[in-house]
Amino acid sequence: LWWAHSPPARLPRPPPAASGSGPVGPCGRRAYAPPAERKRFYQNVSISQGEGGYEINLDHRKLKTPQAKLFTVPSEALAIAVATEWDSQKDTIKFYTMHLTTLCNTALDNPTQRNKTQLIRAAVKFLETDTVCYRVEEPPALAELQKNEWDPVVTWAEKRYNVTIGSSTSILGPNIPASTKETFVSHLASYNMWALQGIEFVITQLKSLILSMSLIDRHITVEKAVLLSRLEEEYQIRRWGNVEWAHDYDLCELRARTAAGTLFVHLCSESSTIKHKLLQD
Repeated sequence: LWWAHSPPARLPRPPPAASGSGPVGPCGRRAYAPPAERKRFYQNVSISQGEGGYEINLDHRKLKTPQAKLFTVPSEALAIAVATEWDSQKDTIKFYTMHLTTLCNTALDNPTQRNKTQLIRAAVKFLETDTVCYRVEEPPALAELQKNEWDPVVTWAEKRYNVTIGSSTSILGPNIPASTKETFVSHLASYNMWALQGIEFVITQLKSLILSMSLIDRHITVEKAVLLSRLEEEYQIRRWGNVEWAHDYDLCELRARTAAGTLFVHLCSESSTIKHKLLQD
C-alpha cells in the first residue's frame, strides 16, 4: 500500500519502475522513485478521522507510507483530494500520476531529514538561479519576449514583498541583495512544514521562486506560470515547430505537477473543515 514521490523527468514517457534509486533531487539527494504501475487491488476508497488526523482506507486496509508509517494528513480537504486520486485509478494504478499522495509521503517520511529552516534556505537559494532573472541578449526577439513577459512578474514580486530582485544577462546571474533573501526567508517561515514541502516541489518544477510565489499567491494561473517557466522553449517551438509526442506530453506533465503542488500548499494551509464530503462509501 505504499510508495513515494519523485517527479518524473521531462521525457515523453512515464518514469520507469524503480526501487531504492531515482533521479537526483534538490541538494543532490536521491529522491523517492515510485513503481510505474500496479494492478488495482481494492474496490472502495474512503477516509476516516484518527487520533493523528485523517486516514485513507483502501477497502479495509489503511494506507501506509514508504517507511511503513500510517498515512495521516492534517486536513479533511487534503484527505479527500488524496482519496480522489486513489479512487480515480482504473484497472491499473498509475503511481506517477498521483502527485498529492506522494507529496504527503514526502511530508510524512521526510526522507532527506531536513528541518523547517533547511527547507526554507533551500527554497530561497533558488533565487540565485531563478529562471526569470536570467536574460539573453541574442536573439533580439527572445530578449524582447523575456522582457515583456518576465518583467511584469518581477515587478509584482518586488512590490509585493518590498524587495529588490532585478535581472541580468551575465552568466553569473543577478546580484540578489541579502535583505531580499532574508525577506523571503521570513515570508516562507509563515508556512508549516507540509506547505513548505509543496512550495519546494513547485519551485523545482518551475525552476523559479518568483514564479512559484506568484502562483501560490494567486497572482498568476498554473497555465501562465508554466508558460513563463518554458518561455525559451516555447520560443523555439514557435520558430522550429512542435513535436507533439514530446512537447505536448512535457507541457501536460509540467502543468499537472505544478497544479498538484500548488493545490497541496493551499490544502496544507487550510484550517477549516469541509462540511460535505465529496466521496461516498
